[in-house]
Amino acid sequence: MLRTIILMSLTAIDQNMGLRGMDAYTQSNRELWNEWAAIHEHSSFYNLDGFKAGRCSLNSIELDALGEVAGKSLLHLQCHFGMDTLGWARRGARVTGADFSETAIARARSLSHELNIPAEFVVSEMQDLPHVLRGTFDIVFTSYGVLLWLPALSHWGQVVAHFLRPGGTFFVVEFHPFASVFDDESAELRVRYPYFAQPNPLAFPVIGSYADRNASVSTSVEYCWPFSLSDVVNALISAGLRIEALHEYPYSCFAQMPLLMSQNEAQEWRLREHADAVPLMFSIKATKA
Repeated sequence: MLRTIILMSLTAIDQNMGLRGMDAYTQSNRELWNEWAAIHEHSSFYNLDGFKAGRCSLNSIELDALGEVAGKSLLHLQCHFGMDTLGWARRGARVTGADFSETAIARARSLSHELNIPAEFVVSEMQDLPHVLRGTFDIVFTSYGVLLWLPALSHWGQVVAHFLRPGGTFFVVEFHPFASVFDDESAELRVRYPYFAQPNPLAFPVIGSYADRNASVSTSVEYCWPFSLSDVVNALISAGLRIEALHEYPYSCFAQMPLLMSQNEAQEWRLREHADAVPLMFSIKATKA
């Protein structure tokens, strides 16, 4: 998910931490997500107790887009600790979840066992997944705050296509990159961050977690890669997928700019001013010939 963050100098962080190369950035992020996974399963943000009691963690956007999934095979990329993956399993899908966090996958397997919901979970970097996991799937799915952690969306598109069977469906719902340019600590709508991809990742100090701002976290820096909507679309087209639908939404499931947004009765976060002027999320549905 998107977080309230303070932009830091990547050069300064490199000097302080000695990080060089994409592997070092990714390793730092993996250590962070290992910590977050242990925090998130106990957070009110995820409401895992509610999920265990039967609450559906999936949102109407993905449920409406994918429809009936019973009997279909589904691969959930960047699945975190597996709650949404198991949500699809509860609806009858045969699910596999993949994530680069060892702690998250351990929690996912434990949750699957505890709830007696069959699922397969694998630990893998995105680029390594074709070497770790075999087979193809009727559905490949990913959602909410996942793409900014990936250095190369072109390779991501290839991974999606690799695992999607002919005639299969890919669906992504994500926070809109245009909304990510705005200052998330300001009471005014003003540009602070880049929209287009940069040569190096952006680096931010870690302050707890988006799910618990007061959580104690030892990893001090997170690295994110800006992307544009065209980056996402072109990655899928270049991988041979056919775009069936692209939707943009003037609301979000998360308070991306907390000082500027409020939540309505439908649990949608919208800007209090210019409510229908800024896209806050998007979704893409694509198929493989």
